[in-house]
Amino acid sequence: MTRIEGSVALVTGGSRGIGKALVEALYERGARKVYATARDPRSVSHPDAVPLALEVTDPASVTAAAAQAQDVTILINNAGSTAPSNFLESPVEDIRREFEVNFFGPLLATRAFVPTLERNGGGHILTLHSVLSWLALPGADAYSAAKAALWSQSNALRLELRPRGINVTGLHVGYVDTDLSADLDVHKVTSHSVAGQALDGIETDAHEVLADAITRQVKAGLSGELSALYPQLAGYQ
Repeated sequence: MTRIEGSVALVTGGSRGIGKALVEALYERGARKVYATARDPRSVSHPDAVPLALEVTDPASVTAAAAQAQDVTILINNAGSTAPSNFLESPVEDIRREFEVNFFGPLLATRAFVPTLERNGGGHILTLHSVLSWLALPGADAYSAAKAALWSQSNALRLELRPRGINVTGLHVGYVDTDLSADLDVHKVTSHSVAGQALDGIETDAHEVLADAITRQVKAGLSGELSALYPQLAGYQ
């Protein structure tokens, strides 16, 4: 079991949205210190958080952050981005960018902090996935693919790190009520609900946290026919 009380956590993308809610929830549960990273650390608003500059796609920035935060026991890979994309029409550079942020960014952070977690007696890594790890969404081709690859990354790392005393939890969620989804007229869960469920998952060493109904529905549908997840395929067999 992973204890949050008294822990030292680092949250990438900790200045807004789910990341900000995670920083708040960590302190509410008794974390001793929380590093909140951002490209511009001045955007970190929590009064007790330790602001830390980090660009997850820049190896030098990741290495510098790890050098400054050598007391971390919990790493939360939250930073990510999404932009409209289509595999057939979007510039390949834009598709690569989605993978740099959403796949290679968490990998760089994990590789940098695993030695720290080991030195500190083991620890926990939580990585923010998405319901789109399991579902392709038209207009978000690259994001969906990158998140699917990130899911596979977490599965592999879970096997590699468990013998080294480090547990890995994947957090999957659909629409969250943040500024990024403000214009979407869909059902959303709150960032505080997601953060609370995420920390529950850390404390119970859960392999995965499915934070809303649509995510649970899609995960359950993976064993069925593709036409159940993609009704537009019905009749094209």
